Amino acid sequence: MEDYNKIMESLSVKFIKAKYIKVLQPVAVSNYYDVSNTLMLLHRGRISFGADKEEVNEGDILFIPSGRLTSITYGKRTTTRAKSTNVDVPTNMERYLISAKKLDDFTGRDNTFSLMSLEAKAFESVNFFQSLDIPPFVIKQNKKIVALINDSIEESYLENVAGIQRVIKLNTDRIVVEIFRYIIENRLFVEQLATNITYFKDPRLLDMFAFIKENINKDLSNKALAVVANVSEDYVGQYFKILTGINPQDYIEYQRMEKAVHLLRTTQKSIREIGIEVGYKDTAYFCRRFKMMFGIPAGKMRRRESLMNF
Repeated sequence: MEDYNKIMESLSVKFIKAKYIKVLQPVAVSNYYDVSNTLMLLHRGRISFGADKEEVNEGDILFIPSGRLTSITYGKRTTTRAKSTNVDVPTNMERYLISAKKLDDFTGRDNTFSLMSLEAKAFESVNFFQSLDIPPFVIKQNKKIVALINDSIEESYLENVAGIQRVIKLNTDRIVVEIFRYIIENRLFVEQLATNITYFKDPRLLDMFAFIKENINKDLSNKALAVVANVSEDYVGQYFKILTGINPQDYIEYQRMEKAVHLLRTTQKSIREIGIEVGYKDTAYFCRRFKMMFGIPAGKMRRRESLMNF
């Protein structure tokens, strides 16, 4: 438990967005993916996810760790369900989902859920839930997290009230802790936790994580990482993979692409400028790698992010 507490103390948590959503018509998204952690609290109706179409019950929360690809179906069962993907849905998002400032704006018969996105990084460099290598899962009937999600949404729509951002930050911090407590208390993903908690026990690995974050647009070859970790260039890749399960260059590419998505969301910089800022001098190569990772071009990702503010 001491190790867990150390990790909890290290977490840097950031609120991304939260809103109430109504499903206008059923839609299936075959490749849902986000660099943020996503929570979907079902109020009424139907949400299912994954290859087995696991159902989320009313009052339960679907939690999707950052970087995990999954399928999601919004809406009740019908004989003619609209189907779509992340490429198609954003273009016509208003056909499927709308948002509201208050849950009371919807009727008791509407298919509704709360949506919240957040970031949680350990030691300011590692995506915490992604690093645990856990799949999307359902948090069942957790009144604490439910209340925190809905309070965050209501706070986010307030105007001319002192302390809004502070309250949202406190709520988001508490949500991350409560999710991890839920995992521990219900003994979920025991093997993954036992294996991947080693991320946070090796100071040389943490030094490499920090170095990668601080130099994301620079040379991040195995030679450069070997100097940071004080191991040989021939061994550093194996060393990194033993502890994390992935090779360092794959990890670096994900970190670069995650930052690229952040820049697409928050700036008006050109695709070329973003590529250079995250370490790709060749814009065409950056675009190819981006599409390979996310399934859509960077330009469409920017459009998706703007339209996701429905």
